[in-house]
Amino acid sequence: MVFDSTRFDLEPYAGFDTARYVRRTYCSWEVAGWRSLLVQRFEHVPVVEDMALPGTADLHLVVPIAGRAVMETRSDGRAQRSTWAPGRPELAIPGWPVLRRYRADGAMRSVQVHIPRDTVDTVVAQLGGHAVDYEAMAASVTAGDSLVEETVRALGRTGEADDLYAEAAAAFLTVHLLTRHARLPADRTPTREDARVRTVVATMRARLADSITLADIAGEVHLSVYHLVRVFKEATGVTPYRYLTRLRIDEAKRLLRETDLTIAQVAARCGFASPGALSTAFLRHTGARPSEYRNY
Repeated sequence: MVFDSTRFDLEPYAGFDTARYVRRTYCSWEVAGWRSLLVQRFEHVPVVEDMALPGTADLHLVVPIAGRAVMETRSDGRAQRSTWAPGRPELAIPGWPVLRRYRADGAMRSVQVHIPRDTVDTVVAQLGGHAVDYEAMAASVTAGDSLVEETVRALGRTGEADDLYAEAAAAFLTVHLLTRHARLPADRTPTREDARVRTVVATMRARLADSITLADIAGEVHLSVYHLVRVFKEATGVTPYRYLTRLRIDEAKRLLRETDLTIAQVAARCGFASPGALSTAFLRHTGARPSEYRNY
């Protein structure tokens, strides 16, 4: 389930015992070569006592296509029950690991879609940006959405359409989820703050290697640091510092996979003060040290 991708947040699955719970029967990464959207089909075991699912930053949609079960899900000290049934979509809350158990009445199959978080962040910013209540969005999706169901089912049988198809589908699903289930307005006229957030993200990408401060970034868009943090978090759901760190970690992953640069050289190119600083941040975000990630 783990791929060499700077876009999908799949590293948390590195220690997940996939074969114990599911058999994958289709993967768009391997079959179609898609890099903008990950679509997978699974056959599930009918009985699970304690399945620890990691939390990832991606938007993760699940549409059951066979089987029925009552799911008991525990997260953050809370337990809730839901019904697994064909056509009933489910949205995992980004960043929330859960513990799940169930007993099905027969064979279980699903189509599952991962939408990269950078696609979501871009759409949120373009829609004018408010902090997204993903818990409320997940509850709304579970209540039913025939368009999500049919779109995900279609994506699971598209064969070998090229990545343009995948990119368009990712954007469409994201806009639909945000406007239908998070109630973000799709037709609002972009504001000056929207343009500033886009400028901030472009500045971060261009200056990953620099020792850049919030004051430096705020100066690029003529805002105070306080105003920058407020506007940026409203648009993306995270602070500028966390967004920049995520960009740096993604670039470090790419360099570790695709080059023979030393850890010290990777740290310097990604804006970390030292190899130790890179290692600490990398471990916190991926669950592995840079050297372990490179050798994986």
